[in-house]
Amino acid sequence: MENGTLRGWMEPVEPFLGPLHDVAKAFTGLTGVPVDLPAALFLRARLTGLPLPGRVSAGGSCHLLETADGWAAVNLARPDDLAAVPALVALLGGTGTEEPHEAARRAAAADVAAHAQLLGIAAAAHGSARGTRAPVRAERGGAASPRGPAGLRIVDFSALWAGPLCARLLGAAGARVVKVESTTRPDGARRGSPAFYRWLHDGHESLVLDFASGAPAEVVAEADIVIEASRPRALRRLGIHAEEFLAARPGRIWLSITGYGRDEDRIAFGDDAAVAGGLTGLDRAGDPVFLGDALADPVTGVFAAHAVARSLADGGGELLSLSLAACAAALADSR
Repeated sequence: MENGTLRGWMEPVEPFLGPLHDVAKAFTGLTGVPVDLPAALFLRARLTGLPLPGRVSAGGSCHLLETADGWAAVNLARPDDLAAVPALVALLGGTGTEEPHEAARRAAAADVAAHAQLLGIAAAAHGSARGTRAPVRAERGGAASPRGPAGLRIVDFSALWAGPLCARLLGAAGARVVKVESTTRPDGARRGSPAFYRWLHDGHESLVLDFASGAPAEVVAEADIVIEASRPRALRRLGIHAEEFLAARPGRIWLSITGYGRDEDRIAFGDDAAVAGGLTGLDRAGDPVFLGDALADPVTGVFAAHAVARSLADGGGELLSLSLAACAAALADSR
């Protein structure tokens, strides 16, 4: 990454990165694999030529809206989200001619986020996830058997960025990664930068399966580590249960990445989750602006890789639950 481009992205983010440097260093200590944080955080932005963010995210889909009592992020990342905008304006008491930013000014930030989430739109009140939970929660679910990642089979059901970055780092430590996608719902990252997608998944096997066929459960049965970013009930409908996976063989690890935790149904993407965690900068007026590119995603990916490496060293047998918003909050709280 060119020095000028790197400085432009790094300078506003660097004051928050202390905890991430510590986690990356700990991962390297456990595995011997260095973590290139500038690449992890900003390679996608460079490869796709994204602009530095402001009140609109670098990718252009997430918007910081001023509300009656603060700020809220609303992420219109999918066609269905854009189609739901008139309904959101109506729920906020606006008229058919108003824009979301106009209607939001009369509502509380929590209400803006709640109404958007009701419509299936990823949204969050600024700082709403600070102090709510630890970035990583570990629950014992099986017997321990300490070992390193080399030679272990990782089945990765996750998509986009956080889970795949975790898998990339563990693959660099010698694990065998199998990326699993549905025939009807491929990874949305395939629609982005091909070069970035190749960087994330370099050296990994790829399986595209009919999820209704029972094949995903068969693939999971052969795994040592599972990475997923789904609601628990979605996998249970496929006959896949984290608790049964962990209990079946010592040392296994189940890594779950969600927006706000496994007990929350709210969806999240990297930009709105960063806002929920309070991981934002300030403009000259002292109002929040986005930092980085979907920053909660790569931050969580590094936290996740370290959590797995630490669990392996301790014997595994754990369900590791990571929250995008909580990982972002850990950085925001450190400043």
